[in-house]
Amino acid sequence: MKKFGLLLAGGIAACVLLANVGPLAGLAICLVILYFVFKQFMKSESTSGKIIWGLIGLAALSASLANVPSLIGLAAAYVLYLVYKKWNGTKKSTKNDEQDPFVNFEKQWAELKR
Repeated sequence: MKKFGLLLAGGIAACVLLANVGPLAGLAICLVILYFVFKQFMKSESTSGKIIWGLIGLAALSASLANVPSLIGLAAAYVLYLVYKKWNGTKKSTKNDEQDPFVNFEKQWAELKR
């Protein structure tokens, strides 16, 4: 039943992520442009250059704010990561296994053989 719940959560998260691929790409492009504009703004020494780069930066910032719903897509990608991590998780060792020196020896010996 646990695997079914993980499969259901992963399927829903995958659908949400696929629905938000466009806004995610738009957000990434806008943030790259905003970074480039910021670097040029800091390099510019003239006032008119700073004003022009500032206006371009405001336009890029407003375009990136328009893609805020893509944060839902980022959350869906994170949920997919958690589902993947939980799906392939290993069993935790019991308290007796940690105290038994021979179990730890076998684990270390297996690692050394690799």
